[in-house]
Amino acid sequence: MTLLAAATQEVSLVFIELGVAVLVLAFLSRVASKFGFSAIPLYLLTGLAFGNGGLVPLRFGEGFVRVGSEVGVVLLMFMLGLEYTGEKLVSTLKEGYRAGVKDLLLNFLPGVAAGFALHMSWPACLLLGGVTYISSSGVVAKILSETAASVNCSRLVVSLLVLEDLAMAAYLPLMAVLATGASLAVGALAVAVALATVFVAIFAAVRFGPRLSGFVSHQSDEVLLFSVLGLVLLVSGVAQQLQVSAAVGAFLIGVAISGSIVHRTERLLSPLRDLFAAIFFLFFGLQIDPSSLVPVLPVACGLAAAAAVTKILTGMWCARRAGLTTREGVQAGAILVPRGEFSVVIAGLGLNLDPRLGSLSAAFVLLLAVLGPVLARALRS
Repeated sequence: MTLLAAATQEVSLVFIELGVAVLVLAFLSRVASKFGFSAIPLYLLTGLAFGNGGLVPLRFGEGFVRVGSEVGVVLLMFMLGLEYTGEKLVSTLKEGYRAGVKDLLLNFLPGVAAGFALHMSWPACLLLGGVTYISSSGVVAKILSETAASVNCSRLVVSLLVLEDLAMAAYLPLMAVLATGASLAVGALAVAVALATVFVAIFAAVRFGPRLSGFVSHQSDEVLLFSVLGLVLLVSGVAQQLQVSAAVGAFLIGVAISGSIVHRTERLLSPLRDLFAAIFFLFFGLQIDPSSLVPVLPVACGLAAAAAVTKILTGMWCARRAGLTTREGVQAGAILVPRGEFSVVIAGLGLNLDPRLGSLSAAFVLLLAVLGPVLARALRS
C-alpha cells in the first residue's frame, strides 16, 4: 500500500508540474500574440529557467517531454511537406543544388575555423562546422508558420532547409564513425545506406503519392487523423533507424500526401503540431545548465554573429540566382539563422573529443534560436 501511495503521489506531482508548464506556455503564447512577436524565444528561456541549474528546477516526466519534443519536430516538418508535391520537390532539388553547395561553404567553414582557433582536434572541428552549418528544422518551420513571408521567400527557405536535412543523411553517419575512431569503410557503408534510403523515399513520394493519399483518406476526421499521424510516426521512426533524419522522413510523407485531404490534414494536425512544438522548445531549454554557458559566452557570441551574417549572405546569393528581390533574400537568410535540434545532436557526437564542444554549441544554439525569430519578424515582408 505504501508503494502504491508513493507511486500515486509521484504521478500526481508529474501531472501538476506538466500542467504548470503547459499553462506557462499558454501564458507566453498569449503575451507573444498580444505584442505581435514569436513565442519561440520565450519558450526557450522558460526552459532555461526551469531546467537543471535554473531558477526553479523542475523534474517532471523527462521521458514524456523528450518524446513529445521529438514529435513536435516531426509534425513541424510534416506540415512543411504538405506544401510540396513530389514534382515540386524534385524540381527544387534540381534547381537548388548549387544554392545548397553555397550554403554549405558559407556556413560550415566558420565553425571549422573556430575549432582550429580553439585548438580542437580535427574531428571536433568538423563537428563544430556541422553545428554552425545546419539550420533548425523545428524553429524554421515554426517561424514560417508565424511570419507573413512571401511565397517565393518560403519556397527558397524550404528548398535550402531540405537540402541541409538531406546533407545530414550523409554527414551524421560519417561523423559518428570518425568520433568513435571506427574505420572509414564502415562510415562509407552507413552513408551509402542513408543516401539510398533518401532517394528511394523521394521516388516513392513522386510515384506513389496519389495512392498513399487514397489509402489514408476517409470521410471520418477521426480515421484520417489516426491514419496520417500513425503513418508519419512510423516512417519517421524507420528513417531514424536507417540513419536518415526523422524530420526528413516526416517531410517526405508530407510531400506524398496530396489532393483534397491536404487541407483536412492541416486542420486536424495543426493543434497537435503547436502543442508538441512548444514542448520541443521548452525541452531544449531544460537541457541547458545556465552556469555552463558563462565561460564560452564570448566565443559563442562572436560565432553566432558570424553565423547569422553567413546565413543572410546565403539567402541573398540564392535569391539573386532565383530572380528574387534582395529583401526576399535577406528575409530568407534571417529565417534560416536559428540552429537547434541537429546542432545539438552533432555536438553530442563529439563530447568525448572535447568537452568545450557541448557548452559552446549550447550557447551558440540558444543565442541563434532567440535571435533568429526576432530577425525574421523584424525583416518580414
